[in-house]
Amino acid sequence: MSKIKKILIANRGEIACRIMKTALKMGISTVAVYSDADRKALHTRTADEAVHIGASPAAESYLVIDKIIEACKSTGADAVHPGYGFLSENPEFARRLKKENIIFIGPTPESMEAMGLKDAAKKLMEKSGVPVTPGYHGKDQDTKLLKAKAGMIGYPVLIKAIAGGGGKGMRKVDTDKGFADALASCQREAKSSFGDDRVLIEKYILSPRHIEVQVFGDTHGNVVHMYERDCSLQRRHQKVIEEAPAPGMTNAVRKAMTDAAIEAAKAVNYVGAGTVEFIVDGSGPLRKDGFWFMEMNTRLQVEHPVTEMITNLDLVELQIRVAQGEKLPKQKDIEIHGHAVEARLYAEDPANDFLPSIGTIKQNQLGHFEYEDGGYRSDTGIVNGSNISVYYDPMIAKVIGYGQDRDTAIGYLREHLMDSRIFGVTTNTEFLVRCLSHPDFQNGKFNTDFIPAHLDFLIGDKLAKTDEAYALAGCVLSNQTSQHGDVFADGAGWRLNLDASTEWKFERDGEMVNVAILKNTPQTCVASVNGGAPITIKMDYTHTTFVTKQTLGFYNCWDHWHDAELVSLKCNGASLLIPRFQPEAHADAGAGGNAVSSPMPGKILAVNVKAGDTVAQGDKLIIMEAMKMEMSLEAPRDGVVSAVNCAVDALVSDGEILLELEQEDSL
Repeated sequence: MSKIKKILIANRGEIACRIMKTALKMGISTVAVYSDADRKALHTRTADEAVHIGASPAAESYLVIDKIIEACKSTGADAVHPGYGFLSENPEFARRLKKENIIFIGPTPESMEAMGLKDAAKKLMEKSGVPVTPGYHGKDQDTKLLKAKAGMIGYPVLIKAIAGGGGKGMRKVDTDKGFADALASCQREAKSSFGDDRVLIEKYILSPRHIEVQVFGDTHGNVVHMYERDCSLQRRHQKVIEEAPAPGMTNAVRKAMTDAAIEAAKAVNYVGAGTVEFIVDGSGPLRKDGFWFMEMNTRLQVEHPVTEMITNLDLVELQIRVAQGEKLPKQKDIEIHGHAVEARLYAEDPANDFLPSIGTIKQNQLGHFEYEDGGYRSDTGIVNGSNISVYYDPMIAKVIGYGQDRDTAIGYLREHLMDSRIFGVTTNTEFLVRCLSHPDFQNGKFNTDFIPAHLDFLIGDKLAKTDEAYALAGCVLSNQTSQHGDVFADGAGWRLNLDASTEWKFERDGEMVNVAILKNTPQTCVASVNGGAPITIKMDYTHTTFVTKQTLGFYNCWDHWHDAELVSLKCNGASLLIPRFQPEAHADAGAGGNAVSSPMPGKILAVNVKAGDTVAQGDKLIIMEAMKMEMSLEAPRDGVVSAVNCAVDALVSDGEILLELEQEDSL
């Protein structure tokens, strides 16, 4: 097979940038594809060539096979790397490329088809002697039958889309009472994400850990493994922190798991990079008979960097070399060196049920440390000015810590995250730092229930609601001017002896908050919030950092950024976004507790009530989808529905009023 000369990357964001780095190292030209939303994205600017392929929704750009193939033809690309997500596990895409004599850097269509449908894959694994979890994998999808099967399996159970992946189309059900709603939600998400609403049902393993094995096959019949990764820290069945090797792994259990993974790959004549995922009994020490096959991902995984760090292998390079017909290294030459831990840095609000945060990255500074043993790595597709849009996953970066042992790797990653500064959107940085700091995680005593079990600790202090936080925001604005006197500029400066009457207006829970600056010097700022008692904040500026002697929570060092819309404060991973009051935004407001509005742009999936219906506080009135996530909009209070302003399949904008309740005084 001839050498690849030009690769088109049928993806976006950090994985596209990651693939380009390896291609550059190998002397291979790259082609990016981009949608309207990604016209100025980093991956678009990094590639040697870039081709526009359509509108912002993925269904009109990154998922359109014809447009990808046309981009290959117009640029002369002789190979395609699909990255992960989008078309990476689409056998029809691989088949079409082969027909056009374009190399697909991935497995064969037949392997993808064999592993792509979870029910068929599990049957194949049973035949190959790979242990699988008990469950129902049949074709009959009648709701009553599925519910009956769940009862026979025994609660708790997992409902899973047979074509699913990435945590989509998956619901845990604890009792038969919640089965019907969970099934309907799972089927909707599966249909939306994969175009297939069929499901299977599995026994939910108590105290489960998620451990996966990286496998690789070549065209010469060789299959090797690159050891295991532990991906047990998850929210909504999506991985948050991954590491390699798995804590508590023994040589005997590792051999049993890697042997099973190799058998799984051989069963489908696998070529390229793949991952065999196992659910593992985490109630005690790992056992040779305590793991079961879940699924095989026929692509490069998001978390592949931790494997690269401990094996000193470039998995993307191996993918390319295998696609060129080259042989893999021998198993005996693949060894573990040290430990690596990866955290997924997202634009999301953990304190608000991990709701994605859309907006523009105003300032992006990932922590930077130099360690003798490597220490860290950051994979990102974000720069200053990048937009976190409603159309794609809100991941900002993957941040990896590496050390000779697990404690060192965790320590490096914590430092890296705590030194990061990202302004403009809410991030999960503090949440990640708290995960890494929790004693159970540090001691390796965790399972996939870790995050929900410790959520109160992990989401931290909600400082943005306190008067002290608003006083701090007022002091930031009072002590920042540019050389032109523009208070919204980024440059730092001082206004000494500020008039006592100076006020700043912010917003809290839809209400205006007045912060009056009573005293202002380079060392001290005194503020009053809504006429309350004076709050004294002592400061020592160094560049953009100042220290408050009167500590907020357990933090005392704050970086800041601000513009006409908000003040953004960061400290040791904590993130405070304090909105400035916008009078025009409130001119037509007033619905308050009488309305349900969209938290972000999205699509309506279900409307559960009609005008005239009586509802109770907390009832699920509307179900919508945004940023690949399904969310329920609940009744803000007891009342009667006066108007429903949306319909199923409607596209709605941020803040749009979807449903109204009768005024309380009219009830």
